Amino acid sequence: MQQQLNYYPPQDELDEELTIDLKKIVFALWGRKKLIASVFTCVLIFFIALTFISAKKYKVDADLYINKSNNSNMAEINPYVISELGAGGGMAALMSGGGTLANDIELMQSPLVIDKVIKDNDLRFKKLFGIIPTKKTGQLMTTEKFLKKGISFENKKGTNVVTIEYKSKDKDLAYNVVNSIIVHYLELNKEINSTKSKSDKKIIESEYKKAKADLNRKMNSVSGLPENAMAGSGNLAAMSAFSRSAQKAMSTLQGQYIAGEKSKISVTEDASKVAALSSKLEWAKLVDEMSDSSKVIVLKEPRKLKDYEQTSPKLFTNILLGIVFGVIASLIAVLFRENTDKKLTYSMLGDEIIYDIEKDFIDLKSLLLAEKKERVSIVVFEGMSDSIINQLQKFKNINFVKADISDDFEEGVENSSKVILTAKIGQTDSKLYKKVKQLLDRMNKTVIAEGLV
Repeated sequence: MQQQLNYYPPQDELDEELTIDLKKIVFALWGRKKLIASVFTCVLIFFIALTFISAKKYKVDADLYINKSNNSNMAEINPYVISELGAGGGMAALMSGGGTLANDIELMQSPLVIDKVIKDNDLRFKKLFGIIPTKKTGQLMTTEKFLKKGISFENKKGTNVVTIEYKSKDKDLAYNVVNSIIVHYLELNKEINSTKSKSDKKIIESEYKKAKADLNRKMNSVSGLPENAMAGSGNLAAMSAFSRSAQKAMSTLQGQYIAGEKSKISVTEDASKVAALSSKLEWAKLVDEMSDSSKVIVLKEPRKLKDYEQTSPKLFTNILLGIVFGVIASLIAVLFRENTDKKLTYSMLGDEIIYDIEKDFIDLKSLLLAEKKERVSIVVFEGMSDSIINQLQKFKNINFVKADISDDFEEGVENSSKVILTAKIGQTDSKLYKKVKQLLDRMNKTVIAEGLV
């Protein structure tokens, strides 16, 4: 089986490639420092100006604590609160506070509340894009539309607190809307409590009246002998052993006693039932009286904001945005100019670059020595100094060719297998530079380096 060998380049090679790439990027950015500074400054100034030009938005919020225990707010002493919480809910529902506030949030968002808020604040449909009138223009806003316009209801996790937030360009409108929602929700909450308490009171009162009527009827029809009537029947019991008439009298007496005991038990049971219902009825009346009080406590009331208390735009936030987008815009501008400039740029160069032939002549010299067995053409786009030319003429394997798209150029590099390009950033024609490289590629000439003068 053929074994696959993986080649991992030495760390020095990786570092060198990375350094070359970074060096090209740094030089490209440095060469465009004026462009970067101007673009960055313009973007930053634009975002700062937005703070003072764009419309301000204000956010008004309020926190409501909603008591979920029961309608009387006195669950710990209400004798029938557990049954009110529903079958299966019982004590668990009571101890947990009645579950989530989803139902209460739905009530806040219902037309029973929102329609009144819309009317209170005269919220109407506006023109499309502020210009084009439609059939809805001037009509009162619908609940569905309002709920999409900057309002939010949030149940704080793990609590019975609901936060209401409303954003608007008009700070007074933001305050009035939140305040209206609270007012109308409290009214609806009280109405629901009152309806439930009145219903409970009516049911218990009806049961109480029926139980009391039954008790009165049984009291009026009580029959039989009382318990102490049998205390003096000892002699009669003794005579019943010898006299048939005494036995008959004793039997009648016992029957009347048993009937009296049965009547007594029935009356006692009804009396207990009436007493229990009477206690519940008293509580039902108390709950009814308390139903006007709300289960909702406003922990944080909405507050009228000052002109400078806008949520957006914020100067500090816009400065940060200006810095971020300024950097991005500057990089985009650099990339655009690097790829569209009519003069040679760093991004148009290859991988093997000598950034300054005069300062780094030793790099060019070592490269030519390594290729001394090959014929090398130096394609000149921009003139080199006389000192560099004099030093290069010592190499017998090189020839100088003027960069051009012509027969003379082709003949000049015809006998060379390797090519070195010399040009100048910002002066050499970029189109000519690209065309020369393309021509060399078609002629199968290898560009071993690109030197900058």
